[in-house]
Amino acid sequence: MKKSVSNVLENKLGIYDSIELAHTEERLTKKRALELYDNKLLDSFSVGTFEGLQAIHKYLFQDVYDFAGIMRTVNIAKGNFRFAPVLYLSEALSNIDKMPQDSFDHIIEKYVEMNVAHPFREGNGRSTRIWLDCILKKELGKVVDWSRVDKEDYLFAMERSPVRSKEIKSLLQEALTDKINDRQVYMKGIDASYGYEGYSAWPIEKL
Repeated sequence: MKKSVSNVLENKLGIYDSIELAHTEERLTKKRALELYDNKLLDSFSVGTFEGLQAIHKYLFQDVYDFAGIMRTVNIAKGNFRFAPVLYLSEALSNIDKMPQDSFDHIIEKYVEMNVAHPFREGNGRSTRIWLDCILKKELGKVVDWSRVDKEDYLFAMERSPVRSKEIKSLLQEALTDKINDRQVYMKGIDASYGYEGYSAWPIEKL
C-alpha cells in the first residue's frame, strides 16, 4: 500500500512509498550503525552532549535525509504527546548538556529529557539509545543489553517517563551489562532498538 507523497518524509533517495523508505532506511542506517562500532567512531564523539548526539544522528542518517544531524524546525508529536516546541528547543538542549551524568539515576534522567526534546525530524529514538550507551560506558563501565528489554515494557515506561522515571530506570538497570566491548551485544542491541520503532526487515547480521 502506498501513501501519498505528502505523508512520506522528503529523502535523498527519491522514494515516495512509505514501506520502501522504511526498509531502505533500515538497511542503510544499520550499516552505518555497524561502522560506528567497527571503526570506533563513537570514541571520537562528545559524550552526553547534544553535539555528540548530532554526530551520531548525522552519521546514521547521512545516506537518507538532508536533515541528518540538524535540529528540527517543525513541532512534532507521537500519539497525544507533543515533544519540546521548536521555540524552546535550543534552550532545552543547552539545559540538557548541563545535566549531571555522574550516576545511573542522573544519566537516565538526562536520557529522558533528551527524549522529550526529540531534537530531530526523524530517528531520535535510535540515535539517542546509542548516545545513552556512550554515557553509561564512559561513566559507569556499563551499557544496556537492549535485546533483554521488552518492546512493550520499554515503550510504556518511556511514555510515562516525563512524569515518572522509576519504571524506565528499573527496566534499564536490570538490562545493564559490563560487556561494553562485545560486538554481539551491540549488534543485538541495534536490532532491538530498531524493533521498538517497528523496523525489523533487515537483521543486522544479514547486512
